[in-house]
Amino acid sequence: MNSAHLAERSTTYPREGFDLPAWPVAGLLLLYPLWWALGLGVLIFPILAVPMTVLLIRGAARGRPVRMPPGFAWWLLFLTVVVISIGALGADPAGTVPERAGARIVGVAFRLAQYVSLTVLLIYTGNLTERELPRRRLVGLLGWLFVVTVAGGLLGVFAGHFAFTSPVEMMLPAGVRNKGFVRSMVHPYAAQIMDVVGETRPRPAAPWGYTNTWGHNFCLLVGFFVVWAARRKALATLCLLISLIPVVESLNRGLWIGLGVVVLYVALRSGRIALLLGVLGASALLVLVILVSPLGSTVTTRLDNGKSDGVRSFLIGRALDGAVHSPVIGYGSTRTTIGGRNSIAVGESSACERCGNFTVGGNGQLWQLLYAHGLTGTIAYFGFFVSGLWRFRRDRSPTGLAASCAIVASFSATLWYNALVTPLAFLFLAYALLWRGGTTSEGVPT
Repeated sequence: MNSAHLAERSTTYPREGFDLPAWPVAGLLLLYPLWWALGLGVLIFPILAVPMTVLLIRGAARGRPVRMPPGFAWWLLFLTVVVISIGALGADPAGTVPERAGARIVGVAFRLAQYVSLTVLLIYTGNLTERELPRRRLVGLLGWLFVVTVAGGLLGVFAGHFAFTSPVEMMLPAGVRNKGFVRSMVHPYAAQIMDVVGETRPRPAAPWGYTNTWGHNFCLLVGFFVVWAARRKALATLCLLISLIPVVESLNRGLWIGLGVVVLYVALRSGRIALLLGVLGASALLVLVILVSPLGSTVTTRLDNGKSDGVRSFLIGRALDGAVHSPVIGYGSTRTTIGGRNSIAVGESSACERCGNFTVGGNGQLWQLLYAHGLTGTIAYFGFFVSGLWRFRRDRSPTGLAASCAIVASFSATLWYNALVTPLAFLFLAYALLWRGGTTSEGVPT
């Protein structure tokens, strides 16, 4: 079977079938800066999942089948474990703050709603035909969000205290909008103001809410931008060079490691030794340029100040302990530790800056999965993405390479970043691009 036939088979339906509109996906991505400014942010995913679901059901009623992504059984198993693990919410593991199950249900319901909403996004995007939403256009939309990420990063660097009250925030009762979790979703701000290197400074966050999420999304989207801007080399080069400013100023070591993984993966997947050596040489030169530039002092200062390392080690240990004591389904959600790694006292003080509550499972998707959903949920989660990578392993088209690169980069990010909400959305869109390509181990579409 030739590659053209594979591509046609995977992206077309009979003309008499029901057409799915592209606006739910295109509007979500193209207008995300607007959703952020309105205070909708990640709330836009469950909102738009409603019309997506209605349209899929309507299409099925009119004879258009709803296809499921390859390996979807893995993801259904994961969602099943997420639901079953709710039964463990009442458990109070040793060293955690006792709390009623009802008090924990809000966070669990939010995560479950987002998991389901993003699943709908994956299914809907994968069922769009090439005529309804060309893959090239979807790549362009993801590339656009990379530009938005860079712009938000620059805003965070040069106007770190920029923030405003969104319309959604205005409509919420004071007791609700002042809660930290709610505020992070509905109150647009440019940066998180943090003390990481011995001084308080802004770290880019816009429009993704958190610095870590900003760095995670940067890694996931950069490949799509490069593909989209392939014919605009001057624009691409300028944007990538400018992006180094917020990348360095973010003080985000996970982002730096993630970019290294991206570069190495692309070089290895190319299968050409000369290109591999060229990419590695160019990367080394870029690192040297950064180190001898004014940005170099920021990098070396950050590497010399690992203030979060001890906290991460402490939380990883707690997550692994939880996985040992509840290995099948976990505890259904994260837990708050009693004190920190140096004291059981709650709250920081001048005498104990490392004291205070920490969230077990809040320091990386892998640790959250192990703690909240056990080995079963963890294996199912990664099984879905690994099965997709294996199935589409021969797709070396630029789009396929960018999509698989995003998934691989996300694996390293699970050690220090959580995936909900926007990073998982971009992972699903990357998966949909591979799926839409119709690639199997027997061929690659042109």
